[in-house]
Formats: sequence, C-alpha cells, structure tokens
Amino acid sequence: MATTQTLFRKLPAIDELLRRPALASLAECEGHAAVTDAARQVLDTLRTAIAAGKLEADGINCALGGIDEAVVRQVRASFDHSLGPVVNATGVILHTNLGRAPLSEGALEHIGGTAGRYCNLEFDIASGERGKRDVHAERLFARLLDPADVTRNLATVVVNNNAAAVLLGLNTLAEGGEAIVSRGELVEIGDSFRIPEIMAKSGARLCEVGTTNRTRLADYESAIHERTRVLLRVHRSNFQMVGFTGQPALTELVALGHRHSLPVMEDLGSGALFDLRAAGIAGEPNVAASLRAGVDVVTYSGDKLLGGPQAGMLSGSREWIARIRQNPLFRALRVDKLTYAALEATLLAYLRQDSSALPALRFMRLTKEEIGARAAKLAEQACGAGRHVEVIDGESVLGGGTAPGATLPTKLIAVACRGLSADALVSRLREQRPPIVARVEEGKVLIDLRTVFPEQDAIVLEALQSIPW
Repeated sequence: MATTQTLFRKLPAIDELLRRPALASLAECEGHAAVTDAARQVLDTLRTAIAAGKLEADGINCALGGIDEAVVRQVRASFDHSLGPVVNATGVILHTNLGRAPLSEGALEHIGGTAGRYCNLEFDIASGERGKRDVHAERLFARLLDPADVTRNLATVVVNNNAAAVLLGLNTLAEGGEAIVSRGELVEIGDSFRIPEIMAKSGARLCEVGTTNRTRLADYESAIHERTRVLLRVHRSNFQMVGFTGQPALTELVALGHRHSLPVMEDLGSGALFDLRAAGIAGEPNVAASLRAGVDVVTYSGDKLLGGPQAGMLSGSREWIARIRQNPLFRALRVDKLTYAALEATLLAYLRQDSSALPALRFMRLTKEEIGARAAKLAEQACGAGRHVEVIDGESVLGGGTAPGATLPTKLIAVACRGLSADALVSRLREQRPPIVARVEEGKVLIDLRTVFPEQDAIVLEALQSIPW
C-alpha cells in the first residue's frame, strides 16, 4: 500500500499543469489567473482526499488521468452565473427564497428596451431640462389609487423595498419624537425585520399602547402628548390573531390623528392593488381603501401582491410625500432605471385591467380544475417502472408573508420511487438544469403546477422520466 507521502508526490506542480497544451490553450481564452486558480482548487481537492484516506494508488492514478478535464470543468464552473432560473413546483406563489413575484413579459420587454440603451430616467423630453425619476411611476399610481381624484391630491415615491419605505417614512414623520403603535402590531417580518428595531433606526421613539390582543382607541388617545409625532398602524401580514381580539377601525384612528394634528401612517407590507376576493382570498387590505379612509402615508411592497419588482412605495397626501422626498435618506434608498421600467410596465397592466398579464395574479386565479387537467396529463406520461405517480388534492399558498391563513385548492402530483427516498428524489430534482424545487410531505415528493409556467411542464416531465431510479 502506498504511503500518503508517496501519493502526495504523484501530484503535479501547478506550473507543470499550466504547460500542458489543453490548459495552456484554455489560459489564452479564459485568462492565466482563472486557470491557475482552478488548477489550485483541483489539486487541493485531491490533497484533501489523500489526507482523508479516500484515495489510494489506483484512485490517484485515475484522478490524474482526468486532471486536465477536471481543471477545465472548474474553470467553466467559475464563470457560471450563480443567480439563475428555477422551476417553482412548491405551490408557494410569492416564494421569498425564489424571488417572489415573477415579472410580466411586458416588464421584461420594457427593461430590455430601456436598460441596454440611454433612457430619459431623469430627463424631461419636452423641456430638454433635467427631470425627476419619480414621474415614471407616480402618474400611474395616481390614476390607480385615486382615479376620479375625488378624495385628495395623492403622490407616491419609490424606494428599494418596504423596509426602506417604513424607515424613510418614520424618519421623516417622527424623528426625535414618538410613534404610537399597538403592542399587537410589533411584528417581525422575515429575516429579523422587526418593527421596534426599524423604528429605533429611524430615530423615532416607540410608544406601545394596548395589549397583545386588544387595543382600543382610548389607548391611543391617552398616550398622545407633546412629543407624539405619528400614529402608526402595522398590518400583521404573516400571522393571524383569533379569539378575543380587537382594534379601532382605520377611520377612527385617522379621525383621532387629525383631531390632534398628527399624521397616520400605515405599513401594509404586501400592498394589494386589486380585490383579492376575486381570487378567493379574504381579509387582505387594499392600498386604495386605506387612502380613501384618510391615511396620510401608506407603505407597501412591489414584489408581493402587486406582482412587480422588488420596491417599496410610500403613497399618501402630497404634503407628506413631498416632505418624505426631501429627506436626504430618500436619495440613499431610491431605485434605478431597471426597477422603474419593471414597475411602470406592471402598473400599466393594472390600468389596462389586464391582471392576467402578471404571473403572480394569474397563478392566484387558476382553478383546481385547470391545474388538475395539466397534472393528470403529466402524471400519466411520467409513470414508469419503479415509480408511482398519482394526482391528489392539496393546497397552494400565497407566501411572501401575505394572507397567512389563506389557502387555494389545487391538485398535486405525488411521486414516490422504489429504492429512492423522497429526500433523495427532491434533491435530484434540484440537480436538474434548470433546478426543479418541489416539496416533501409524508414520504412523497409533491409537485404543484400552480406555480409552474405551462411551458415548463415539459421540463418537469423530462426530469421525472430521465432521473435514474
């Protein structure tokens, strides 16, 4: 048996590897540094395997025979994109880990048409003078949120996400003073985003009122004093409170704030611009409804129920939004031309009353029967020796911290394989190109076509048929 030192001595030096014709040619194309780094990684992997006793004489000879190819693969891998498309077969429509709302075709076209060339991001074509980037979205928000312009003069600014919108709003409205909020609304929303902490960073002092489950209007009123700057309402978007609960109506809170000359700010989070009851989902607030109730500033997300790009909007009375826009933080948090292009196309789909153009909204409206027809066809073709494929009843969810108690009836493709665990099968699906992300329940891999684009059905079928069982 060869000793470890003997095996180590069999490994070539990096300079020797780089002189080999195949790798020298590769270095001319991809750069000497990239090939050197790849060769070093391949040799380090072999050294680690030898030290761990996983490679002996026969194994090292085999590895050395394919070392050129290993370096080439390593170079190719180093230039691969890390961010790439996946097939979302989980049934979670706004899957945070998978990028939340997919953009519409119109948004993709508009990004392509403006991003690769110069554009009028901050240029007024009519006057030939410098303009403001806000106009590209604000004019559309105004038409959507107050189409008849009967309530008041509304304005909207856009920042990079809803957390930034809340931070900017509180910093503008309440820095150095107090913001009153119900204890039952001091929520944590994803990746440790906590309302008390974002308030502290904004420079506003937190004033908690009421109890966890019940807060009365009198609780807010008794807490108001000379240092109070804003009344804050936070939508509990990712959990439910049931039983003996209560909170003032939004109109009551607005009336209280205005009696004391205090603005009312509402963090809606998800930001629906349409009535979710059309998709069978109740209880999710609407941005326009909050503004009609008299809320001075509403914050919400772009990539959740809106169905657009990641962004955070602040909509409200023109007076307060003007103050927010003048805050130096706004420049630090504003969005770029790509976001405005995607957002503009998304809002135009709403104005055309073409919500089906937005994938997230389209997925919400798919019926159990529509999904079932696709699932039955795919399951029939995917059946084969060693694997059991059936269609069962199931539920999809919105995800993204929205409508936590709401589910959508669906049909699931349940896959089980003889000699292969569910965890092993779901792992192999993720190894496909593009990766297919499914879920596991009760020892079966479940595929929900609600979140699979119809043209991706063939990808799922090919994966199920090609994975060795």
